[in-house]
Amino acid sequence: QCLLSGPWRSDTGCRMVVSTLDKDNRFSGFYLPGPATGDPELLTSPLEGSQQDTRLVPQPTFYFTVNWRLRETAWTTVFVGQCYVDANGKETLHALWLQREVADSPAEDWKATR
Repeated sequence: QCLLSGPWRSDTGCRMVVSTLDKDNRFSGFYLPGPATGDPELLTSPLEGSQQDTRLVPQPTFYFTVNWRLRETAWTTVFVGQCYVDANGKETLHALWLQREVADSPAEDWKATR
């Protein structure tokens, strides 16, 4: 089954550790940036999310947010995706993300989302 709890590693070396899902399929954990980020200011950051019930959907969709812990600025990233299980039982996450940085004013809002 495709359960998100446990450790995961991205293609770029980022890692996340997800807690056991609660009765409502919610989870928390932390995200550790990898060397590909190139930003030594990034620290281990908390994450929270939810996934579909695997008793109803064998390859569930999920989302989670990361509130980055940084020294100079603040970002929030939301990831949304699906967990796939191949014929050998290997679980793989495919996700898209949207990142928001704090803007100094409404005039700067246009460049705060990636």
